[in-house]
Amino acid sequence: MQRKISSRLWISFILIGLSGQLAWSIENMYLNVFLYNTIIPDTSYIALMVSLSAITATLTTFIMGIVSDKIGRRKPLISFGYILWGLSTAAFGIVSNNVFKTAVHAASAVVALDCLMTFFGSTANDAAFNAYVTDQSDETNRGKIEGVLSSLSLISMLIIFGLFDGLTQKGEWKKFFAIFGLINIFTGLISLFLLKEDKKEIKKEKDVLKNLISLLSIKEIKANKIRYLDLINLLFIATSFQVFLPYLIIYIQEYLHFYDYALMLAIVLTGASIISIIVGRLADKKGKSITALYSIVVMFIGLILMFIFRLYISCTIAALLVMAGYLSAFSTINANLRDTTPNNLTGSFQGVRMIFSVALPMIIGPMIGNNVIKNSGRTYTELGVIKDVPTPMIFLSAALILIPLSVLIIIRLKEEKKC
Repeated sequence: MQRKISSRLWISFILIGLSGQLAWSIENMYLNVFLYNTIIPDTSYIALMVSLSAITATLTTFIMGIVSDKIGRRKPLISFGYILWGLSTAAFGIVSNNVFKTAVHAASAVVALDCLMTFFGSTANDAAFNAYVTDQSDETNRGKIEGVLSSLSLISMLIIFGLFDGLTQKGEWKKFFAIFGLINIFTGLISLFLLKEDKKEIKKEKDVLKNLISLLSIKEIKANKIRYLDLINLLFIATSFQVFLPYLIIYIQEYLHFYDYALMLAIVLTGASIISIIVGRLADKKGKSITALYSIVVMFIGLILMFIFRLYISCTIAALLVMAGYLSAFSTINANLRDTTPNNLTGSFQGVRMIFSVALPMIIGPMIGNNVIKNSGRTYTELGVIKDVPTPMIFLSAALILIPLSVLIIIRLKEEKKC
């Protein structure tokens, strides 16, 4: 029987989840633009910032996840983490070349501040909030919860594009960062009163690191095959997505020559969010693994159609299938992983999840996509600089990765029947 989720808990999940996704969207989509346009037009600093941020996020999730298990509490890390996250986000607005002696010093300050912001964000969101969601849910309702939480990343992009992109176009970066900083500060303050207290049965662990390392032993892997299948499945689905995602807008502009793609993004992001929420509800009733398998098939079809189609309307439909399939598959696989997360290491295990769902896919996926693009030979010239053009082959490459993933999901279904 499905356990009912209280209104208070739903409000907590949505408020904290959406606020966090808004902040991550700012970092992923706009911080690079801010650094390039207002501080220094040198892409090497962008590359440095992205790399250091990814390393910081993974290490922070590991360390602070361990801390949350040792103290047996998530709520303080969420609430105060969000407040500090908001303050560090707003601080970007005061960084400028006028404040520092040189543009290099200003750029270095942005990179350092990004790492600090990532530390607070990963503490509050990746480590504590993700563990809190697992603590407060169970196997009967995690599909529904994941469906909603996964849709928040797209909803946050719609909010930013629709309501606040104009501020960046006008160069009003101080106001832009201040708004989203205040949103996180407000969320942190509200969560002090809104969040339910941590469950009393959360056990304080003394030997967290030792127990975490033991999870990687051959004996442990053999005893919990499904858990490690879930991690590998997350790696495959996220890697497939990252093969084309970093190059998607460039592909739309430079290969398809769609320069007015706002409507396309609105349809795809809105439609995929709604579908993901519906699929999450179905997953709890029909089974998460079988739902993930169907979602992967939808994503595969969408990727093949993206490889074939060239017209605006048909590409919009194909992109909707890709995004809806991806969100639904990722959320149901992640819900499966929550079910198999060790109860005594819920916080610490978030670091392991980060490696398979974020760190490795963001290294492997773009690398595959880049090699495919380089071998295509398509280029364009901008201001005398020859630049590579992404081709439809990136979608075919992403689709091929889904084939072994489908096999792994079928294996998981067979393992479920044995249990």
